[in-house]
Amino acid sequence: MPIDKKAARRAFDRAADTYDAAAVLQREIGQRLLHHLDPIRLAPRRMLDLGTGTGWAIPFLQQRYPKAQIFALDFSPAMLRRARKRGTWFRRPFCICGDVEALPLASNSMDLLFSNATFQWCNDLLQVFRECLRVLRPDGLLLFSTFGPDSLKELRTAWAQVDGYSHVSDFLDMHQVGDALMGAGFAQPVLETEYLTLTYAGVQDLMRDLKALGTRNATAHRPRGLTGRKQMQRLIQAYEAYRTQGRLPATYEVIYGHAWAAQSQPLPKGNCPVSLDWLR
Repeated sequence: MPIDKKAARRAFDRAADTYDAAAVLQREIGQRLLHHLDPIRLAPRRMLDLGTGTGWAIPFLQQRYPKAQIFALDFSPAMLRRARKRGTWFRRPFCICGDVEALPLASNSMDLLFSNATFQWCNDLLQVFRECLRVLRPDGLLLFSTFGPDSLKELRTAWAQVDGYSHVSDFLDMHQVGDALMGAGFAQPVLETEYLTLTYAGVQDLMRDLKALGTRNATAHRPRGLTGRKQMQRLIQAYEAYRTQGRLPATYEVIYGHAWAAQSQPLPKGNCPVSLDWLR
């Protein structure tokens, strides 16, 4: 289901003041993503926090790469107002309001693109990766996390028993993400997935968390009216089937990935490039 980006932007603008308190999962994923940089030898001069939100990752990136300039991009002005306060007094990030699918950046301008839990808000992942490759310098690195199709599967299944509308975004699986990386022209892609589960006392607690994060339903086929009492009761009843040890689970499938912007080199004599699609 396509994402209504205007609706998503409004939701994130409204959630800017409550996001950090609710973003337990996003911080955990971000820390795990940062650890992926440990074995990688990289000395970026310029790096971009892509979909920065409130800028949580900025101090950690600055600490890891103290000589690098850091830029922060998000499509929510309210989130960026918080992100611009991150870092030290002399090392504030350069904040940019823009769309990940059409980056307002010069080609070959960045050495590292870091993106934590952002790409699921894009409608064309292949276009996203093409833009990432365009702005990366040769041998630059893209490191990202996003959500897979089993994310919020309990909530999606429970809503399906209430009505026929879309209440939870669709997420691409790891193979589709890998295909998009290869299709965009990235080299040496590495992908892995893991499952993380949050638990709640009730469905209302989960819904409050999602609202505080700004991750409200922004699909184009979402219901346009308010959720009525009867609908909510039916949702609660359907979700109760998942209760275990007194708690309700909310599953997230997390995809981690990184890939390189390869240097353009002439092919050795006698070699012929063949399309991966043709091989399939």
